[in-house]
Parts: sequence; structure tokens; C-alpha cells
Amino acid sequence: MSGTAEAAELCSIIEESAEQLEVAFSRNRVWPILSAFGDAFAHPSAVVAFRVATALRQVGELDCRFRTHPDDRDPYGSALAEGLTERTEHPSGTLLRELHERFPVESHGIDFGVVGGFKKIYAAFTPDDLQKVADLATLPSMPRALVENAGLLARHGLDDRVGVLGIDYPARTVNVYFNDVPAECFTSTEILTMLREIGAVEPSGRMLQLGEQAFGLYLTLGWDSPRVERICYAVSTTDLDTLPVRVEPEIERFVKSVPHAGEDCKFVYGVALAPQGEYYKLESHYKWRSGTLNFI
Repeated sequence: MSGTAEAAELCSIIEESAEQLEVAFSRNRVWPILSAFGDAFAHPSAVVAFRVATALRQVGELDCRFRTHPDDRDPYGSALAEGLTERTEHPSGTLLRELHERFPVESHGIDFGVVGGFKKIYAAFTPDDLQKVADLATLPSMPRALVENAGLLARHGLDDRVGVLGIDYPARTVNVYFNDVPAECFTSTEILTMLREIGAVEPSGRMLQLGEQAFGLYLTLGWDSPRVERICYAVSTTDLDTLPVRVEPEIERFVKSVPHAGEDCKFVYGVALAPQGEYYKLESHYKWRSGTLNFI
């Protein structure tokens, strides 16, 4: 099947899912994104996922994310050329280029909302070539918040475990994802210590239960403050009933509304803590393959 045919099929699936979730769907907003990166869906190793969240600012939204192929493309250049995002003088507009100039970016991912449109580009390193916080922090366009929190990350054994960076263009933030996270980071004691160090809200018992089962975590950093804006812990599962907590009614509805290709389901359930409070999100993989990096 061609990239255009795959994109058209995915567009129909997104429209049907949005209708079931009562999320406003506009083909004029969604199709240009799918069309610009249509070859990604036709690739044998294509990965596509849908996501919802319980945060107030994300209610009424359905997110879609996918990996791009071939990996030597410039996804930000493609987004600009297709009018998916506006050219900017902000450092977020030059960060991806600087990453490519200095680091071995292995693949990319694209994230967009059915309502909000184009949002993020992910730059992923190979699992056996994770990057150091200190090296990434030298990039001129990197938020200084990464430097400000380098000591904290070192204390928790995360200073050389960066596997993915996600650049959010509308929000002007960067997500820093860590791979091969030390097991100690997922004990209640370490979770509480880290949350207090970054000034997060006090977690619920439910959050701690989930955090103890997590496989990874990420931080959200911005250019306007040295503080960590958000931290998220994520659990991967093929059966939501095995989670240590019950998922929210709106997430249960999401699971029933979005399809998946193949026989096996794959979910990534995450809890995020921000100054405004705690919220949950679920990523349901429409297409996935073993060994693929998980985002949430």
C-alpha cells in the first residue's frame, strides 16, 4: 500500500475515533499533516499511536503520534514547507538542527492533535548510544533549565541516560526522555525525593503505586524558567487490568473507541505531575513493533 493510501486509511480511522470520543474533527487540519509524512505509514516498521489525557487543557483532544521514515529527512523543514507550523526566531526553531549537527539522531517522531494540529517533533538516539545531559546542555538553543537541573539528574543516575528529546513548538517546551532508568528511581522513596527536589505537588498514593511499576520517565523543561515544568512516569502493558490502579472513566471510553491493528494491544499509561496538580494519560498503539521507544 502506498504512503498516500496509508495516510487516507489513517485519516478515516482518526475521524471515526474522534466522533466516538466527541472530539471535533477537521479534515483540513488533519490531512495536511498525514499527507506531509505519508511515507511513514507505508514503512514496514511504522509505529502509530493515539493518546488522551485527563488534564483540563487536554480535555476534548485526541492526539496521534508516529515515527517518520526515511530517517534522514528534515521533519521540521517539512512542517515549515507544508505550513504545519510557523517559522520562528525562538530557540525551539533551531534546536533540532543543532541536535543533528552534534548528535547521532537515529529516527524521528511526529505528534499532533486532532483539534490542536501539529505539535511536536521527537529526535531519538539508538538505545545503545544514549546521550549525556552535560553534552546536550551545551547546545545554544537548549533550554538553560537542563543545565540548572543537571546536578539533580546526576544524583538520580540519569545524567547519561537521555534516549529521546521531544520539541513542542506551540508550547515552547522540551521533553527529555530517559532510557535504562535505574530501578531505584521507581521506589516510593526515590520518587518522593525527586518530586520534592523539583518542587512538584505532593503525589497521591495512586501515583506512587503506578510509579513503582514504571519503565521510564521524562521531564518537561521550558526556556522561560529554570524549574522542571512537569515530570511523568510511564507504565507499559498489553492488558490494562494488570495495572496497579483503575483507569479513569474517560480513558476507558478512549480504549473502547480507538482501534488497533494486529492481534495484540499495546498501551502506555502515564501519570504526570505539574504545579497545577496530577493527571493521567494513556497511549494506545494502533501499530507497534517490539523494541520501539515509548512516548507518553
